[in-house]
Amino acid sequence: MSKPLVSDKLWQLIEPLIPKKKRRRDHPGRNRLDDRKVLTGILFVLKTGIPWEDLPSELGAGSGMTCWRRLHEWNRHGVWRKLQKLILQELECAHKINWERAVIDSSTVRAMHRGYKTGPSPVDRRKYGSKRHLLSDGRGRQLNARLTKANTNDITQLKALVVNRPDVTCPKTTDSKGRPRKRRSQRPRKPKQLYGDRGYDSEKHRAWLRQQGITPKLARRNTPHGSGLGRYRYVIETDFARMNQQRELRIRDTRKASTYQIMLSVFGILLNLSFLT
Repeated sequence: MSKPLVSDKLWQLIEPLIPKKKRRRDHPGRNRLDDRKVLTGILFVLKTGIPWEDLPSELGAGSGMTCWRRLHEWNRHGVWRKLQKLILQELECAHKINWERAVIDSSTVRAMHRGYKTGPSPVDRRKYGSKRHLLSDGRGRQLNARLTKANTNDITQLKALVVNRPDVTCPKTTDSKGRPRKRRSQRPRKPKQLYGDRGYDSEKHRAWLRQQGITPKLARRNTPHGSGLGRYRYVIETDFARMNQQRELRIRDTRKASTYQIMLSVFGILLNLSFLT
């Protein structure tokens, strides 16, 4: 028997965050499709890359357009952002986030139909594509992700990735067995070091990172690498490999950039949840 796409743990975390719609008595209309079934359809599209309108009815998730609208509706209500922060807090309470270091990198994906946030790729014969920028901790937990044009310089996204990461604290004072836990600082956690390749070589950004209390470990041009290549930075390459296993993210088929960006967030949620469970 195959595993369900929406695990009990995932549903337990996301159900309280989903806004509840009240039916009007004068115009009740049809019953609203169950949110868990819709979430199953969204994850099915993420994993298979099937067009929304071709979502099979045998799945029981309604039409693809229903799943697509619910995906954006939940994004407007901040469901994905709140869920990402909640899972990171669970990981923090379980001491499963490595704040000793963080890793930053980018990867280019081809955009078949162009659209917003696409541009000529310098690594793919100037074919139109997008670039995925990723910030992960020292163990590969996704902290932030952004989407830009394929011809965007990596260094331009460093500040946005670091500043807009979720504020992660551990509000619990007991462990999973109810035993008292030593109270930890309630200040948002931040990495002590940041590793990156030569695309992030910038003295201006090194000085900014030091002001934030983060030690820059960014490779310099025309020098030995010295940025943890193969020792620390392999975790983010593993994240990109897992990302490309989701067929919806391997090639960008949608012209709407927000849809692809939301799917990046959903992937980050599933990735971090796998470390939690």
